[in-house]
Amino acid sequence: MSLTLVAPQTEATATATAPTLAPREQEALRHIAAGCTYLQTARQMGLSKHTVDAYLRRIRAKLNISTTAEMTRLAISMGL
Repeated sequence: MSLTLVAPQTEATATATAPTLAPREQEALRHIAAGCTYLQTARQMGLSKHTVDAYLRRIRAKLNISTTAEMTRLAISMGL
């Protein structure tokens, strides 16, 4: 029986291997992380709130996160 050791994933490693976000996804993320609602974000970006929701769902799916707090932490770590 052999054991395989796996190094814990650090934030730097996770960021380096994370999928990249489209510019509009980054913009939506920046607004949400700043405390804007979906409607406020939509108005500032010139979109419908449904489009903003779609962008944020894509971000969650790409990065495997589920809460606004996690998205905010991500935005901070990305410098948005």
